[in-house]
Amino acid sequence: MSPDQDIDSAADRREFMEGVAVGGIGVAFAAALPITATADEPVPPARGPGQPVPVKLNVNGTDHDLKLEPRVTLLDALREGLHLTGSKKGCDHGQCGACTVLVDGRRVNSCLTLAVATVGRKVQTVEGLADGDVLHPLQLAFIKHDAFQCGYCTPGQLCSAAGLLKEGRAKSDDEIREEMSGNICRCGAYPNILVAVREVRQGALKEKP
Repeated sequence: MSPDQDIDSAADRREFMEGVAVGGIGVAFAAALPITATADEPVPPARGPGQPVPVKLNVNGTDHDLKLEPRVTLLDALREGLHLTGSKKGCDHGQCGACTVLVDGRRVNSCLTLAVATVGRKVQTVEGLADGDVLHPLQLAFIKHDAFQCGYCTPGQLCSAAGLLKEGRAKSDDEIREEMSGNICRCGAYPNILVAVREVRQGALKEKP
């Protein structure tokens, strides 16, 4: 093969590759374009983020009729819909525990729970722990042992501790620490929280026949 033929072959390969590259870009660009309707197919109306639907939530023993979009979280329904602002929005990713509430007695992160998923279930927030003006034993213990400083995480800590005691798995200090590890206290009141939960647990055990 002569040098001229080599040059021609190289030029042909370059032209071919350039054509493939340009053609590929064109295909990708075309795929990204929206599909338009033909004259025989009318353009469908744009859909919104979701229409509110009737939702009945039982919170702290009371039924509430709300209209919520299906994607609304339980935390937002409580705070924005029912104005129960005890449950706090911290990380909004289920990592800090400030939004902890009880659903059928079990602890859940309300920021990760859809409100519609709790229909037909019993939701309890920190506002529902006390019996009227009579504080829950955990609330009394938290006050007694200064188990909070800024107080932002306290509602979640209280609900988590209440759920933990109902679950009956806090049989030692290490188990209390482990079971409460999902609730972060940025003030570092962990030792006092531990003492408060331990005291209520021991008191509950003494009350059992």
